[in-house]
Amino acid sequence: MSKTCTSSPSNKREYITDLGEILIKDNGKKKFYKPEEIKEAHKKSKWYHYIDFSCWGMSIYSSHSDFDTYHAKTGEVCDYAEMKTEMLSGLSLASVSDWTEIPDLDIDASWLGFGDVFDGLLEGIGEFISGIFDGI
Repeated sequence: MSKTCTSSPSNKREYITDLGEILIKDNGKKKFYKPEEIKEAHKKSKWYHYIDFSCWGMSIYSSHSDFDTYHAKTGEVCDYAEMKTEMLSGLSLASVSDWTEIPDLDIDASWLGFGDVFDGLLEGIGEFISGIFDGI
């Protein structure tokens, strides 16, 4: 019998920021973090005593393939693209007054699923956006 991930954090921006700070402090800046690193960061966060939101953190900070592999092993039924979309919707321009509040945000576009249609046009979008934030 499979189970689904817990409900998402109510304050997505704060959760993403807190988790990101811990990941960078403990593991350095990376394009992606392993699910185990994300779970460990969640345990060190202020969110640990509430609900285990680490799966939601994985939708932001892990690669799509690592996310899917992790969930295949745990038997949880979670959709990377849907979860990432929901988490990023919590970062709308209206709710983020200063993008520099989110440390070294690197948005991966692989979850969009456009495949070969754009021949890698979206490849590197994370680096491009990250470069903009580095310049601020």
